[in-house]
Amino acid sequence: MNSNKLLILGVTASGKGRLAFDLAESLGAEIISIDSMKVYRRMDVGTAKPPRQVRERIKYHLIDVVEPSEAFSVGRFLDLAYEAMEQIESREKRILAVGGTALYIKALLYGLFEGPGSDKQIRDELQAEAEAGGHEELYQRLIKIDPAAAERISPRDLKRIIRALEVYKLTGKPISSFQQQFDAEKPLHDWTIVGLRREKSVESSRINQRVKKIIAAGLVDEVKALLAEEKPLSKQARCAIGYAEIIDHLNGKTTLEEATELVKKNTRRLAKGQRTWFKTFKDVHWLDIGSDETSEKILSRAKAVIEGKRNK
Repeated sequence: MNSNKLLILGVTASGKGRLAFDLAESLGAEIISIDSMKVYRRMDVGTAKPPRQVRERIKYHLIDVVEPSEAFSVGRFLDLAYEAMEQIESREKRILAVGGTALYIKALLYGLFEGPGSDKQIRDELQAEAEAGGHEELYQRLIKIDPAAAERISPRDLKRIIRALEVYKLTGKPISSFQQQFDAEKPLHDWTIVGLRREKSVESSRINQRVKKIIAAGLVDEVKALLAEEKPLSKQARCAIGYAEIIDHLNGKTTLEEATELVKKNTRRLAKGQRTWFKTFKDVHWLDIGSDETSEKILSRAKAVIEGKRNK
């Protein structure tokens, strides 16, 4: 089915989920979610999963595939994504991938970036430093030695911070320099990629509104229920934006108002990192979306891009 693979990307709250649904209905597609947190069951409100009635109309893949107590990796994502692609093609449907987890998108387009080997002793030392002095100290070190990688990595993502510092200790080179070599490769498949872009101030406003919405929709109760489960949340699930801040609130470290503001701030920081990643992606057909543009107009513009590529 060659050029039938479609990919919609954009920062958090850009409207990519709505566009993906509209396109799937219009083109007879099934959707592959590219989101490192929507994979977790019962983490619904904070990850802004498509509502149940939406998923009854369109088939979604890679949503609710693991327990919150489990770790989830980019390698596991790729295995499940390829499996979903085979299933979709066997039904003669179109593949429509959508998401904002840049590392997963990168892997889907270009394959898995392994980088240099690992050293357990270095990792253990860095882990011990993090436990003694906190994530922030390691993150500040990363900013000094590899600001490009620090732009892409969340200050809460200890695993990737340690990996970046480990690569530097092993090779004397920043991990971003290896990733630049990787960036030059051609995509593994023929994807039509549509990106949604809005003015930064508009994106920030949409993020703030989304955070208000998920708090009102019951995020605190969702986190309470997850914390009450028999198996503890995995490190990955606990560090998810929205969940980490509410966990701190429930532990008495912040008020709900303070936690809400932190969720907004950290989500805006995530969006900044997403924008940095997306600049490295090639052949993206960017749609600059007006603040008052309707979903119908966005759908029409995206379809024009898709049809234009197909007719070339």
